[in-house]
This record gives sequence, C-alpha cells and structure tokens, in this order.
Amino acid sequence: MAQADVTLDTLGLLCPMPIILTARKIKELAVGQVLEVVSDDEGIKRDMPAWCQTTGHELVGLEEQIVASKPAYKAFVRKVR
Repeated sequence: MAQADVTLDTLGLLCPMPIILTARKIKELAVGQVLEVVSDDEGIKRDMPAWCQTTGHELVGLEEQIVASKPAYKAFVRKVR
C-alpha cells in the first residue's frame, strides 16, 4: 500500500462527511502527496472511487481492516493536480 503523507480520521462519521472532509483536506496537500482516509462507513468503498474519478485524483488503494473490533476502511488518494 502507498505511504501516506497525511492521515484523515473520519471514524464515526457517515456519508457524505468522509468525502466532504477529504475534499477539504486534499486542498492542503502538494501535488503528488498521498492522503490516507480512515473511515468506518462502508459507503466509502463506492464513494471514494467515484469521487476520485470525478475530481481527477488517483485512488492508490482501498483496504479493509479491523479497528477497535469493528470493520474500518483505509483509502489512499494521491493528489494529482
């Protein structure tokens, strides 16, 4: 998986908040940096690829893990422009 430059914790937040916060946070990054978004909202599995396709940023990877005994997801997004 990609090495993240910045991590955004959205645990406990439901759609559309992880995407809204991702859009805000990625503006702070330099082109080429990778943002790791941690979420326990299963909707991120379809929303993050769609957001990346719409905005032109690269979805480097999406992985599922167990965090605090619950399913969680890590999405890695590279800022392209």
